[in-house]
Amino acid sequence: MRFPQVLVVGAGQMGGGIAQVVAASGRSVSLHDSLPGAAERALETMRGSLAKLAEKGGPDPDEVLGRVEIVDDLVAGDLLIEAVVENIEVKKDIFHRADALFPPDAVLASNTSSIPIAGLAAATGRPDKVIGLHFFNPVPVLRLVEVVRTDETSNETTQSILELARDLGKEPAEARDFPGFVSNRILMPFINEAVYALMEGVAEAEAIDTIAKLGFAHPLGPLALADLIGLDTCVAIMDVLRDGLGDEKYAPCPLLREHVAAGRLGRKSGRGFYEYATQ
Repeated sequence: MRFPQVLVVGAGQMGGGIAQVVAASGRSVSLHDSLPGAAERALETMRGSLAKLAEKGGPDPDEVLGRVEIVDDLVAGDLLIEAVVENIEVKKDIFHRADALFPPDAVLASNTSSIPIAGLAAATGRPDKVIGLHFFNPVPVLRLVEVVRTDETSNETTQSILELARDLGKEPAEARDFPGFVSNRILMPFINEAVYALMEGVAEAEAIDTIAKLGFAHPLGPLALADLIGLDTCVAIMDVLRDGLGDEKYAPCPLLREHVAAGRLGRKSGRGFYEYATQ
């Protein structure tokens, strides 16, 4: 089995989901998050997710969770999957430390949804083994994985990650290393325009989302999807697009920034464009 030992850094919504699907594939996972209690909360979320999947014939939750170990710091493995906040300096620090720790043939991958991979590779001495591995939320359910290679990413690294994605039950799609890649270069302007429509009083949030769902056959409307992603994450991605592509058309709508400044971050805070029950 390729990549038998995987380190997942970041135990939020994405990192926890990634750890779950990797462990479900039979691999051993070390899970690290610098925020106290985050990894433990991720395990509980995984247990609930796995219990629902088990009812539909999925793997035994205890068996899968038995392959996940919480670690207090970075530990060596065959593959790093970084899934922390969309901040290039934070990510570069993780890649720099992992480069010094991991064996020379290990691959370092990022789940970033917008930050160019070349900037992360520059923090290492192995740019040929650095690649983007962008999962989609919720990770255990959605099949798409965006595989992003730089000009220096080797064919061997790319093929090994494409094989891994398929082994995890995902459908990989390759993209080149541009800000936002393919998915968010298309998605974020769509979300942003929906926020402008709300701000300008074109329609209420429910109507905007209903039009997208019924008219475009989207499972979620753009505003509900933004709440699921996290409005702060949406702003961070749009800032990367605007700065990286040098085009103000990607600048976040003022209403989006207002919501973030007010702590209305979406589902994770209990309130965004909609209100949610908090646990």
